[in-house]
Parts: sequence; C-alpha cells; structure tokens
Amino acid sequence: MAITRKEELTQNLSDIKSRISTASLNSGRDHNQISLIVVTKTFPLSDVQILNGLGVNDFGENRDDDARTKAPEIAARWHFQGQIQSNKLKSICSWAHVIHSLDDARHFEIIQRVASHSIDIFLQVNLDGSQNRGGVVVESLYPLAEKVEEDPNHHLVGLMAVAPLGVEPNVAFSELHAIHSAFISEFPAASALSAGMSGDFETAIAHGATHVRIGSQILGSR
Repeated sequence: MAITRKEELTQNLSDIKSRISTASLNSGRDHNQISLIVVTKTFPLSDVQILNGLGVNDFGENRDDDARTKAPEIAARWHFQGQIQSNKLKSICSWAHVIHSLDDARHFEIIQRVASHSIDIFLQVNLDGSQNRGGVVVESLYPLAEKVEEDPNHHLVGLMAVAPLGVEPNVAFSELHAIHSAFISEFPAASALSAGMSGDFETAIAHGATHVRIGSQILGSR
C-alpha cells in the first residue's frame, strides 16, 4: 500500500531532525542551536501546508516567482536564499523575513528603499572566486557588513556560503569557519552561520553552521 504524502514528509522530516541531532552531538553542540530551514523551491503549497502542520516554521525559497504566491498563504518565517536580481528585490522584500544571499551594496540600497518591514541579513561569502554561485570575496566583506550594520531598520545576523562544486565540503566549510571566526571579532552580533544543504549539512554543522537549508532530503527530487 502506497504511503501518503503526509506520511512521506513526516518520516523524512523525522529522519533529518535525527541526523541533525546526531551531527550536533558528534560536534559537541546542542541540537537546539541549529535552525532547520526546509527549502520548498519548485514544490507546491500543499507540501508547505503539510510541513507547517508538522511544526516547520522556517521555509526557504530560491526564486521570487515561486515564493510570492506561497508565502502569503502560510504564516511562517520565509527565507530567500537565491542569487539576487535587482528587479526582483521589491517583491522579495514583500514576503521574505530573512535574506541569506546579500553580496552587493547596491542591492542593500534597494532593500533600504523598498522593504516595509525589518529583514535579517546574511552576507554570502564567495569561497572559490567564481561568480557562478554568487557571493562576495573576503576583501569586500567588511565594507558591506559595515553598511548593513549601520542601518537602523535591518539586521546583520551572519554569513552564508555554498560549498563550491568540486571542493570537499570539509575543506570549504573549514575555510568558512575561519572567515566567520575572524568576522565576528569585528561584528559580534553577526554570530549566525548559514551553511549546509541536503548533501553536506552534517559537515557544515561540524564547522559551526547555525542554519542548515535542506530541500531534497525532505521533499524528494522534482
């Protein structure tokens, strides 16, 4: 007998929570320090409703076109984590409570103009010098952080990165941990670290991730 979608999501969510707990324990950390963001990109509102009913309150989206129809239907905390396009920012700021991928001061200036509510901001760090996956190089990180921190309405909460293709996650997240450790000596309020997805979140937790962004391990493949 085929299982229902609710049963499938319930089991997958339980498995991920168990793995987060184990990874936290193995790293000498409290699993309550880790925020799970369920990435619902390309999946229907019905899946979001099921997950919300199972207690999920943090949802991640990579595309404004997908999120702007879902977010108004679910009273939850919505995270934007895709590469930012200037012409989409007004819409993104209408539904997102958190932006994980700020890497350009000009984009923040738009956020300042168009956002009607306070937004938590992660700065995306580029770990490989390629612009294919976005992010700011370390040399430009601090001036951008100063700009965000000076704003009275929005909050600089931490850094985000995606492990580069072809690089071992352990190497990538070790580098990110070092960057973040130096960064919080200058910006102590930016203690959050958004790192790790379905394939590497346990490694990210071992290197200090406080927010993990997991999609396919919970929702499956499209």
